Amino acid sequence: MSEYPDLQTIQETAKRLQGKVLTTPVWQWQTGVIADQLLPQTEVWLKLELLQKTGTFKLRGALNCIEALDAEAKARGVVAVSAGNHAIAVAYASALAGTRAKVVMLEQSSPARIAACKASGAEILLAPDVHQAFAWAKQIAEDESRTMIHPFEGPLTAQGTATVGLELMQQVPQLDAVIVPIGGGGLCAGIAAAVKQINPACAVYGVEPEGADSMSRSLRSGQPEKLEKVSTVADSLGAPFALPYSFGVCQRFVDDVVRVSDDALCQAMYFLFRDMKLVTEPATAASTAALLGPLKEMLNGKKVGLIVCGANIDAGRYSELLARGQALAEKS
Repeated sequence: MSEYPDLQTIQETAKRLQGKVLTTPVWQWQTGVIADQLLPQTEVWLKLELLQKTGTFKLRGALNCIEALDAEAKARGVVAVSAGNHAIAVAYASALAGTRAKVVMLEQSSPARIAACKASGAEILLAPDVHQAFAWAKQIAEDESRTMIHPFEGPLTAQGTATVGLELMQQVPQLDAVIVPIGGGGLCAGIAAAVKQINPACAVYGVEPEGADSMSRSLRSGQPEKLEKVSTVADSLGAPFALPYSFGVCQRFVDDVVRVSDDALCQAMYFLFRDMKLVTEPATAASTAALLGPLKEMLNGKKVGLIVCGANIDAGRYSELLARGQALAEKS
């Protein structure tokens, strides 16, 4: 198997998933903060993966993994660990494929995400932190002979996420850059592989929260790194470590990874709401925060694609973070 998803495999994956996942739309952001802060010739295109079934990109990788299982593996069931979005995708994909899912979520997971998992028939277990969640899921896989559907690692996951990049490059040709939020790196790895094989001149930038920067650290050290602690409002980007496959693909295809603060994430959430009328979770605002922050000087005047990756957030938490973002925007 290739050390990264080659273009033919990505195209075959897209055909296989056709009709089971949505081809999500793109929309150009031409108002508000983009018009105010960037040069007039700048083009900012949003890849609206938050409109995907289950509310995030995660369905693409989860479904690709689960559909690859043989009948015996499907009969034994699957297990997953997730702050929420991957859990929802695995629950939905399992129901679609006729298998049973057990998912280990975090005690502080959004009630909306837990409810969405239950609605698809998954069994939910709650762990106190992400390290214990991974350990518990691994134990379940061993004890019950279930297949672990990893939230971001492995070729099948990257093949699924790569279809986001394939669609974007077909929808908006000749992009100068694509900005992708990074949790564990599965989304960025797949998208970067697709983008670079279609247009090697297009830059790919990953973006992480300052309090969950395992990929930044890994790329600096040259090997997958583990974080002692994760601290960010973007729980979907709170992977505590990088792993070899996704790290290797990112190392090969990603031009750079930048970091943004929680304040910048909240402010970007507010801009997406105010200007584009999009309700997003903090992770989804990371690409906007990077464009308006650490990548602004480099990409001003360019044609840029932003991956808008998901929107699974409950109303109370969204209101709280939106108010924080609005206050910061009005102060700046």
